[in-house]
Parts: sequence; C-alpha cells; structure tokens
Amino acid sequence: MIHIVISGCNGRMGKVITELCAQEEALQVVAGIDLNPVKLSTFPVYADPMEFTGKADVVIDFSSPKALGSLLTFCKAKKAGLVLATTGISDEQMEQVREAAKEIAIFKSANMSLGINVLLELVKNAARVLGGSCDIEIVERHHNKKVDAPSGTALMIADAAAGAVDYAAEYVYDRHTVRQPRRKTEIGISAVRGGTIVGEHEILFAGRDEMIEIKHTALSREVFASGAVKAAEFLARQKQPGIYDMSNLVQEGVHS
Repeated sequence: MIHIVISGCNGRMGKVITELCAQEEALQVVAGIDLNPVKLSTFPVYADPMEFTGKADVVIDFSSPKALGSLLTFCKAKKAGLVLATTGISDEQMEQVREAAKEIAIFKSANMSLGINVLLELVKNAARVLGGSCDIEIVERHHNKKVDAPSGTALMIADAAAGAVDYAAEYVYDRHTVRQPRRKTEIGISAVRGGTIVGEHEILFAGRDEMIEIKHTALSREVFASGAVKAAEFLARQKQPGIYDMSNLVQEGVHS
C-alpha cells in the first residue's frame, strides 16, 4: 500500500487525483494539505503539513509555489517522495528543490501528461531539422483562472526547441512594444487566457511558403492527474534520492 498525501487537495486537480486514487487498491490517500483546510473527503485536511503525524510515502503537489518550503521540510522529515506538479517556481526555490533532492526523491514536471512528453520529442526532432530555416512560435491557451503566464509547459517546449537548434535562442514574450523585424534567433511565446480551456499548446514552424504545426490539446484535467498518480507510483519504487521527471517514467515503461 502506498500512502499518499495530496497538497492542494481542495483544488480542481486535487479533487481529480483523490478520485483516481480511490480507484486504485494499491493507493491510499491518508491526508490532504490545503490553505483552506476544509474536509471535503474521507481523509483529514491540514493547513500545515507538519500537523499530520501518520505515515506518508509520497506527496502529490498541485498547489502553489508558496507551499514549497513547508512541503520540502515535511517530505524530508517523513523521508517521503514529492511529485512536484506546481508551476511558477522561482530560481531560488528551484535551488531549494535541488538541495532537498540530496535527501529525498523528487519528481518534477511542469506537465504530467504523457502526451506532452511525446510532443517534446517531436519538437526536438522538428527543431533539429527545421530550426535553421523556420521561425519558431509557441502559443499556449489556458482557462481564465490560471495565474502564471507563460505556462510551465510552454517553457518546457521552448527549452526542447532551443536545445535542438544550432544557435543561441532568445525567448520573446511580448511584441507590442517592439518595432523591428523578427530576428531568426527568436522563439516567440504567447499566452491566451479564457473560459474553461484545460490546456492547449501549439508549436508553429513557419518557413518560406510553408508551415508545420504540432499541437497538443488536453480535454480534461484527468490527463494531468493520471500522470501525477503514475509519477507517485514511480517514486514509491525509487530507492535513491534525486530529481526525476517524465523521461524517467517513460524509460521505465520501455524497459519493463
């Protein structure tokens, strides 16, 4: 039995993860962490993770960067793994994650969808072949409640493309103040917020007289929740501390 703690349990993603865990006999949600510690399910909910004194194997975090410090402290005290799915983490906080990963296993991904990770490989291949002759633009669309922009996934895609081209790519987020032609080294990143869009990422390779588009659309939050649960199961099998990501999970599936 894997004992799960859900950080952000009363949020949209937390509720979906709770439902998915309830369908798995090998998983048990033993506690929830939420700034609004209202009990909405069958497990206790705390504002401070250190209030929970039971056993915890893995924490799944879909909350806020503000909660990171207390979650790292909790996971180190419990020797629990951490699935870190929260976006908007600062460089300083990322350094805290790297330090904590010397003691515990941390699974970090800005997007828990397996489909997105297939898309990243497609983007790398396309950028390797087309990056010298095509302009690269990324457009991401999310619901009107999302607070960070661009999305962490858009930045993952940009990093994948930038790592495959033979020039030093420059990320450009806003063009309305720019009065000059587009430079070949730019990767444009645009954010759209509206309605109830779960998540959509489109990568455009625009060349002379032709365009190639690669697109991923999430139709429900269960896509991300399912990936996070798989990541928790993966972490429960790890014996070594360190930082893991979707590539490790996919690789394990290839060799299993």
